Order: sequence, then C-alpha cells, then structure tokens
Amino acid sequence: MKDRFIPVRRVAMISVHTCPLATLGGKDTGGMNVYVRELARELIAWGVAVDVFTRSQNPHLPHLIHELGSEGRVIHVPAGPEAPIEKHRILAHLPEFVEWVRRFADREGLVYDIIHSHYWLSGLAALSLRSVWRVPVIQMFHTLGQMKNRVAWRAEEREPLQRLESERRLVREADHLVAATPVEKAQLVWLYGATPSHITVIPPGVDLRRFRPIPKAEARRILGFPSERRYVLFVGRIEPLKGLETLMRAVAILAQDCPTWTRDFAVVIIGGDPDAAADAEMQRLQQLREELGITDLITFLGAKAQETLPFYYNAADVVVMPSDYESFGLVALEAMACGTPVIASDVGGLSYLIRHGETGLRVPRRQPIALARALDRLLRDEGLRQRLGENGRRWAQGFAWPIIAERILSLYLEVWRAYRGRSRHFICYGRWSAN
Repeated sequence: MKDRFIPVRRVAMISVHTCPLATLGGKDTGGMNVYVRELARELIAWGVAVDVFTRSQNPHLPHLIHELGSEGRVIHVPAGPEAPIEKHRILAHLPEFVEWVRRFADREGLVYDIIHSHYWLSGLAALSLRSVWRVPVIQMFHTLGQMKNRVAWRAEEREPLQRLESERRLVREADHLVAATPVEKAQLVWLYGATPSHITVIPPGVDLRRFRPIPKAEARRILGFPSERRYVLFVGRIEPLKGLETLMRAVAILAQDCPTWTRDFAVVIIGGDPDAAADAEMQRLQQLREELGITDLITFLGAKAQETLPFYYNAADVVVMPSDYESFGLVALEAMACGTPVIASDVGGLSYLIRHGETGLRVPRRQPIALARALDRLLRDEGLRQRLGENGRRWAQGFAWPIIAERILSLYLEVWRAYRGRSRHFICYGRWSAN
C-alpha cells in the first residue's frame, strides 16, 4: 500500500510560531501543535521523511531534535531573538527564517517534494521557499483571522489587517488548501473568495492508543481526585474566545439554583499558568471567579503534558468546550475517544464534530443559562452520560491518525502530480516564472 505514495518521499512542514514539542495549554500552544506532531509521526510510519521547521525560542535547546522517529526531525530555526515573542513581531523575522531554512537544505543536500505549512505566518514562509525549491505548497490555517474578529470581545483582541491580507494572499497563491471541516471550507469560500475545488476537507486525527477509556475510579486514583465528586473539565488556552467566562457564569447559576447539589461539584481548568501575573486574561478570570462567589468550585491547574490528559478526560464526568470559535475542536475529539461526554458551543468545527443528542450536547455560544441547563441535565442523568460517551467513542474511531494520514498522503500525491504537470507545461513553452 505504501508504494502508492513513493513520489512523495520528503516533506517540509512549516510551523513558524510554535513548536510541535511544546507543552500544551500555553499562550500559543494547542491543537495545532498536536496536529503537526502527530501527523509528522504518522507520515514517518508510512515511510516519508519529515522535517518540521519552527522558530527557535530557547538558545539552550539544540537546533536539531530527533523526537519524531527515525526519519523525522524538529528543526529550531534561529530567526530574531531566541525567546518567545508576540506573533505579530515574528513577521519581521520571516526573511531570516526562510534564508536559514534555504541554507540548511542546501548544506544537507535535501530535496523536498511537498511544503505543508500551518498557520498564516508559516504560509508566507512557504511561498518564499516554493520560489526556491519549486515544489507545491499545501496550506492549513487552523484558525482564520476573519472568524476570530467576528467573535472578538474587545478591540485589542482583533486580528491585524496584515494577517487578513496575508490569509487572502495564501488563499490565492497556495497550491492547495486543507480545511478541517466542511464549515471551515465554507468560511474560506465565503469570507476569502477561495475556489472550492482548491480546498480538500480532511479533519485532524486522534491517537486512539493514548486517548482511550480508562476506568473512572482508576483515573481519579492516579490524579488524587476524590471519587465521590462530580467533575467538569475544561482543556485549552486561556483566552477570551475559549469561552471560560461563559462557563464560570453557568457554574454560578448552578451554585445559586442548586446549592445542595453543587456541594459535590468541581470544575477543573487545564491550561495557562495560574500564577502568571502578566497574563491579563488569567487574572481577569480569577477575579471573576471571586466576584461570582465560586472560588471553591473552580480550580485552575495550569498547563499539563499531553501524556497526562487521558487521565483527566477519564476522571471527568463531562468535558465542556464553551468556545466562541473553534476551527475544529481537538479537545472534544480526544474526550470522545476516551468515552467522556462533551458539551460544546454550537460553533465552527464543534457543530460538525458534535452530533447533538447523539455524541454530545451543543448549546448556543455565550449563553450561560443554556450551558447551565445542559450541565444540570447531563450530570444528573448517568444513563445519558453513558450513551453519549459510548456513541462519541465509536464516532471518534473514524478519526484515527492512520486513517487521516493516508488521506493527507493521497492529497500530497495528487497535488504533487498536478504541480509537476503545470511545471512541465511552463518550461516547455518558455513561460516558467518563480512564484
């Protein structure tokens, strides 16, 4: 079966602003990190060599790290200060990033067949590298600036015009786009004028060996959670569009309407750093928790390694994703793979992933009352939790990474062949120009 993909032997993955090996739950770490890392590992298992290029943020880490398998490397590119910086500042260092990658490939004698770029910053770097390497660029945005602006709470949360213009350029100039869901494909067509035939819908995958059911009592024992409590879990970055304020207000409603019932109720939040004084959103949420009088009900645990997440998913009675916007919703898929029911906002990729009443429950975004009612319903009904959890687990089987990676490889081959055909045509008629 692997022989079908022989022309695609080496892939350059570009993830400029965040490293796939970074701890999840930080400011710029989340589902995209998991996607790049796990896809790279699966491609390597198919016999494809993968180099992931990311900007170096720590001068004490080696530039080459072999953690993806025998044919896979994470390469930290020195471009700008080797420290975390705001994403908008990275743009100025992209020429340096591209030049370093170009020289690295020349020095090692590397020939890539595909460039797979993730996020708009990476896409811009990929277009520059395409003009040198003359290989096709496949772009995945993971989030869209236009959509983030539509749900921004405050002016300072809006994405800059430079990002929006860059995304429009990538929609025009990338050889092919990957959308995580049909919803995202529609957004690309509607908001950016993308050509539907240049977009292929391939969702992210889930590692079913890691994210699997574990007896609840065992998971709670390992984590040190009391066995008699009802646990609600949130996993994600601490930022306004993730909807934590909506969750807190829903908890406050439950605490007021069901004071006896909520004595054995706890919300566990994984992500961010609870002690980071410089994290304005974390500080705002902690203050809101006090103002709502629910300090005893909500615990911030900070970021956790992905290896420990299955225990948290399995220890929980329900996982909540109250997001204002999600291009996909990998946390929901991981929870479903563990057999834990999910309540999610009816937005973006979550509308596609969660089948209301079958694999989970969907509620309108920014509606604390609706979320409180869904939580109350699900936490009181063990039979419903079991049914949704089992249905979700079965649904998640179709997103196993080997299945998703094979679809990505098929797309690579299709795009590679089309690009080679165009290149031969341009050269034959003397019309070649680097793009």
